[in-house]
Amino acid sequence: MSDSRLFKILYYLLDREHATAPELAAEFEVSPRTIYRDVEALSSAGIPIYAEPGRNGGICLLQDFILDRALLSENEKQEILAAIQSVFATGYTGGKETLTKLSALFNVNTRNWLEVDFSRWGKCSCDNLKFEKLKTAVIQCREIKIVYENTNSERSSRIIQPLKISYKSKEWYLKAFCTEKQDFRIFKLNRILTLELLENTFVPRPYPEPKDHIQQTYPQIVLLFSKEIAYRVYDEFDETEIEYQKNGDLIVCAKMPVDPWLTGYLLSFGTQVEIIEPKYLKGVLAAQAQEIYKKNKP
Repeated sequence: MSDSRLFKILYYLLDREHATAPELAAEFEVSPRTIYRDVEALSSAGIPIYAEPGRNGGICLLQDFILDRALLSENEKQEILAAIQSVFATGYTGGKETLTKLSALFNVNTRNWLEVDFSRWGKCSCDNLKFEKLKTAVIQCREIKIVYENTNSERSSRIIQPLKISYKSKEWYLKAFCTEKQDFRIFKLNRILTLELLENTFVPRPYPEPKDHIQQTYPQIVLLFSKEIAYRVYDEFDETEIEYQKNGDLIVCAKMPVDPWLTGYLLSFGTQVEIIEPKYLKGVLAAQAQEIYKKNKP
């Protein structure tokens, strides 16, 4: 006997109030005899379900029945409602009605415990509108035309088929199929400069996820941060990577790629960071700082 089918039968009856055994048998692809056994099992579990004989009879639940502890505990009810509320917080338009119905069904009041804002500070309307358009494009399988700027500062216009919005390492990305390159691509949402929702639809295809999980090996970077910048260290590094000093300063040991992004990142800390290892990175950062001084000296 399938517990999943029992749960589905219960919700089917909660939605329609009445059903015949042949109707339920067809819906769940089992025999009417199996449906009657399921009804008996639900009744034994304390669900007020019964069968009415006669031409207009069928299987029913007692009027005003509320799903109770017989199938779901209080914690399970709260978890279901919390999951739906988290989806609603992303802007899903159907979430509020679903949440209201299940709250009434479970006889549980929910609190507005979660808020999701996809915008950067100072760019509220622009970022949220972009996310809303992308969500619509993904759900409705509609192509979009974007202007995108890559890491080499190259700007291009292309038509893509959006497949999935992904959140990774504090940033939002769009996984899509590029019609120009005829290949899959990942686009950083902040670098999508303009976005036009097209009428053309497409058949979604699965985005090819990496087949192996071998992590690329990066060199160990050791940095000394002054206590004045500690709030940024907490924001951007894991607790396991931080060693606290008696004077309040912090030493961070992390594996990071040594590239132009890293030097720019370290320069953003100004005089509040000192490179301990690797030694050669000190020279790279100093040379970059010297170039900045030459370009901006009065």
